[in-house]
Formats: sequence, C-alpha cells, structure tokens
Amino acid sequence: MKLFYRHFGEGGQPVIILHGLFGISDNWVTIGRRMEEKYEVFILDQRNHGQSPHSDTFNYYALVDDLYEFIEDHGIVNPVIMGHSMGGKVAMNFALEHSSKVDKLVVVDMSIREYKARKQHIEIIEALLSVDFMKIKSRAEVERIVSEKVESPRIKQFVMKNLYRINSNTFGWRINVKAIYDSLEYVFEGINSPYTFDKPSLFIKGELSDYILVEDYELIKNNFPKAQFQTIKGASHWVHAEKPDELCDTFIRFMEKQ
Repeated sequence: MKLFYRHFGEGGQPVIILHGLFGISDNWVTIGRRMEEKYEVFILDQRNHGQSPHSDTFNYYALVDDLYEFIEDHGIVNPVIMGHSMGGKVAMNFALEHSSKVDKLVVVDMSIREYKARKQHIEIIEALLSVDFMKIKSRAEVERIVSEKVESPRIKQFVMKNLYRINSNTFGWRINVKAIYDSLEYVFEGINSPYTFDKPSLFIKGELSDYILVEDYELIKNNFPKAQFQTIKGASHWVHAEKPDELCDTFIRFMEKQ
C-alpha cells in the first residue's frame, strides 16, 4: 500500500514517525518541524487513517508490511523508527521482524503487552459512527454531535481533525471507521515474538499515563535488551501534543548518547 506522508528536512539521519489509533500525520507536524534541522523526517498516515488508502485488512502484519514497502520505495537507509501508541506497536513489531532495516527505536507511551479497549476509545468510535453525513450540512453540526459522545475538549479536537469536506455540500471522515471498529481486537493485542532487537531503544512514558508501567520494563527488555526508559513530567498519553519541546529534547539526548 502506498502511504501518504509528510517530509521535513534533508541530509540528516532519517526518522520515520508513526501516529497512533485515530491519529493522522498532521498531529506530528510540530515535532517534524522541530526536528528537521538535524534529521530528515518522514511522518506517515498509516492505512485507514488520514490521506492513506482504506482497506478492510487492519492488523499489525499489514501495518508492518506497509512500513516495509515505504522504506523500500523511498530508499531509506538506517532510519530511526518512532511510534506513538498504536504506532509504537507497529514500530516494535517492525524492529523485531526487520532489525537490519532499523538503526534505533523510539516508542512513545506504549508497552509490549495486551491492552483492553478504554472508555476513550469507545467514545471516539461511538462519536465517529453517530454522525450521519447524509443529514449534515456544516462542520458545526458534526462538532455538536461529537460533543454529545466525547467529554474531553482535547479528544474532541483530536476527533475533529479527521473531518474533511468531500465537496461543497458533503463532509466525511478520513478514517476508515468500519474497518477499525471491526479490527479493534487486533489493535490492542500484545506482541509475542521470539526475536530480539539488540540495538538502542528508548521507551518514553507520560508521567500521568498508565500505558507503560514499571512492571512492564522486564517484559520489554525480553525483546528489547538495550531498552532505556524516560518519563516526561506532566504529560498524559498525548505526550507529543502536551509536551512537544520535552519530547524533542528527550529524543535528541537519546540520539546524541548513542
């Protein structure tokens, strides 16, 4: 699958950034612009998200294959793979399956274990499904309907990023809601791999998030023996949105130490 991507910087080591579930490349533009002076940054829309193609197939096997194809198509050598949330699971799976294609790994607020769907995931799915675009004539109408399902202003803004105008009279979601809804069990599955990634790896935790727990460290090190762990103070799961400067500083310190 040919993925849509955004490109920042030239000449530095390539960094590929993978967004999380319901996200888009646009969520990471601030990070890309901060990093472009030192690195060549590629921010992808993963399948069924943003401006990339839709498919009924949505699991980590397919997402890893998409990333492999992207790296081959663009002739990218020794990239750093950086993934947030679901994108972190894609990055981990890719590094374990194709370690020779990866120089370093950075995972933002995601562990290797299985998760259960959370209240906010259900809220987002319900909000997306509740909009009948045959009856919608304005963005404000969509925002009102989404507000009935999603309490958090931050999550509502996150959901609304997926809205686009198809033509002068019609709106739609860029995200493939049905395929993702049908595949949620695969999104939250854990990684059970016999392989290890024996290169530098950084796992970044939001202080206020419970996606990475202290008891996860040993599990992670089983597959990523050189894993390092950093916590960004005051950040929830949405580290890149809440603490972009701190995230970039943490990434650059990790790179310089290597």
